[in-house]
Amino acid sequence: MHKLLSAAALAGLMLAASPALAGIVTDETGFLPTYTGPQQADLDVTRFSVAWDSVSQMFQLSSTMAGTIDLGAPGFYIIGVNTGSAGPSPFAGIGQPNVIFNTVIRINKVGASTVNGHNLTPSFAGDTFDVWVPLSFLPAAANGFTPIDYGFNIWPRSGAGGTEVISDFAPNNANLTAVPEPASWALMIGGLALAGGMMRRRVARVAFA
Repeated sequence: MHKLLSAAALAGLMLAASPALAGIVTDETGFLPTYTGPQQADLDVTRFSVAWDSVSQMFQLSSTMAGTIDLGAPGFYIIGVNTGSAGPSPFAGIGQPNVIFNTVIRINKVGASTVNGHNLTPSFAGDTFDVWVPLSFLPAAANGFTPIDYGFNIWPRSGAGGTEVISDFAPNNANLTAVPEPASWALMIGGLALAGGMMRRRVARVAFA
């Protein structure tokens, strides 16, 4: 006898098969071999996530470090963003040729955090920071990109300088794309539930007609 998948089960399968998990990356502890700065735990990324909220037209970026973020210690965080028009990678020389971007977000521990002349307000809690970035603060999309195609990568820096002060990349040698906001998943699951209900009613009419 054929069995219909429940809407919840079907939604679960679709979520499992979807690219949603691409919006979160975990990173092993440890610094780049080319890094020459202080071995601060708050310059070692262990988790980075990007979510896109189509209602507010904003990205939520979150990163967790290997230790408590020390607001009094040197260092800041750069998040590179590719909205579709990135040029050649500047990091090919240190084994990261697929990290490409056409704008950067700077998250300072102290003082203004910025992107393209706009101020941002990150929040710090223990080993994690979060920041919301309006779509309008980023360069216009190019080459058919939509917000969920934008690529992101975070690299902490112990200070100004060259690649020797970049402590880590997350993800390594790649860019991360955003997950849709929870409301999108809720709509999808609701639609699947409705479709599942309609299929069950159709089977019932056939069986008892």
